[in-house]
Amino acid sequence: QVQLVESGGGLVQAGGSLTLSCVASGSIFSLNPMGWYRQAPGNTREVVAAITSGGSTNYADSVKGRFTISRDNAKNTVYLQMNSLKPEDTAVYYCNAKAISGFPLTTHDYWGQGTQVTVSS
Repeated sequence: QVQLVESGGGLVQAGGSLTLSCVASGSIFSLNPMGWYRQAPGNTREVVAAITSGGSTNYADSVKGRFTISRDNAKNTVYLQMNSLKPEDTAVYYCNAKAISGFPLTTHDYWGQGTQVTVSS
């Protein structure tokens, strides 16, 4: 079993910045990839950014150039640096990880509980 715990959400004015963190814990063999999703009211959950254990990254077009995903493999932690925030970035942000864990080793998709990001205009 793997647990993902996010932190760093909050209220910020348009143009501001926030950094989200997500720490994974449990009997982890590997976490690959790790990523961030978001869900605004009335919308489906969408991918924001993802990063492999080797550091390769992908971003949604809507956040390219403004958000940066990074990870610390030694700490099983993934970060999302969000700059130039816009009101349309308002959503609950969820951490996601595909983890190989446990004994015997199995692969599962895990989600954090979500953290609210609100951008005021």
